[in-house]
Amino acid sequence: MNLVWIPPQTTVLGSDAHYPEEAPAREVTVDGFWIQPYQVTNAQFTEFVDATGYVTVAERPVDPDDFPGAPPENLVPGSMVFQRTAGPVDLRHLNQWWTWTPGACWNHPRGPRSSLKGREQHPVVHIAFADAENY
Repeated sequence: MNLVWIPPQTTVLGSDAHYPEEAPAREVTVDGFWIQPYQVTNAQFTEFVDATGYVTVAERPVDPDDFPGAPPENLVPGSMVFQRTAGPVDLRHLNQWWTWTPGACWNHPRGPRSSLKGREQHPVVHIAFADAENY
């Protein structure tokens, strides 16, 4: 696997001029690290899953104790799927362009009836940080 070195950097993260949740603007320093120069494709992730039997976060059963008060219909494996809108939407409300979709996961990117057919070279989606670490 070819990796590229990203040197240590300091940058300003956040903003005092936009949304309150972005404040305060502050300097953040990140250590240098190695990273793949290209996104992981569905074909590459399929090879990983086939070789290891790994099950992603979006595919795992949900523990109701982790989400007290959540409606039972939401306590199923799934992921958020992007939905096109007819026009501009209020960007403060992600539910206007993302929809919780039971059964959506890396190999069913638009929901349980979808597949990777024709998307083998597309970047893998619906991957949590834990999934990327295991990859």
